[in-house]
Amino acid sequence: MLMAYKPRDYYAKKAKQEKYPARSVYKLKEADQKYRLLRRGQKVLDLGAAPGSWSKYALEKVGKTGLVVGVDLNPVKVSAPNFVFFQADIFELSPEELCEKTGVSVFDAVLSDMAPKTTGDRSGDHFRSVHLAERALEIAEKVLKPGGVFLVKVFEGEAFPRFVEEVKKRLGPVKRFRPKSTRSESREIFVLARRES
Repeated sequence: MLMAYKPRDYYAKKAKQEKYPARSVYKLKEADQKYRLLRRGQKVLDLGAAPGSWSKYALEKVGKTGLVVGVDLNPVKVSAPNFVFFQADIFELSPEELCEKTGVSVFDAVLSDMAPKTTGDRSGDHFRSVHLAERALEIAEKVLKPGGVFLVKVFEGEAFPRFVEEVKKRLGPVKRFRPKSTRSESREIFVLARRES
């Protein structure tokens, strides 16, 4: 009997071959190719950075003149002279502290691939996901420069439209994006905004 083709195997294998810590890198890569998010010399804040795929990709894009700052409760598998990592709770690390410790007053991009530990309770997981996305938005509002990019992952559900409205109100027009590498059973979607001046 033939085994069904599973895209997750393809992206997991590809990540291993290309030496990225996780398959999630292809979600950022696709968003970047589609919307031109990252460029040389930029300062990027990566929230929920572990295990490090997004930070690694961002470092490749910003080059030696750029800077990537990662934050996560768990350690990351990335080291570079222009990578700064805080192993911290995003709710306890203030935007002011982030800027103070890195010497960066504004970022060109705030990325968030944060997700709650899923429990199987779809509604509960959704609200926990929105809670994390709202925290990412609070931070972006304080540290993102005009014209800067905000990309955040959220699980779809009843609070999603309200969250999208909040992003519009605080930053500017919003695009919804579901990468090809997203698993078919997943309810995750990305919200993208460029900050209006």
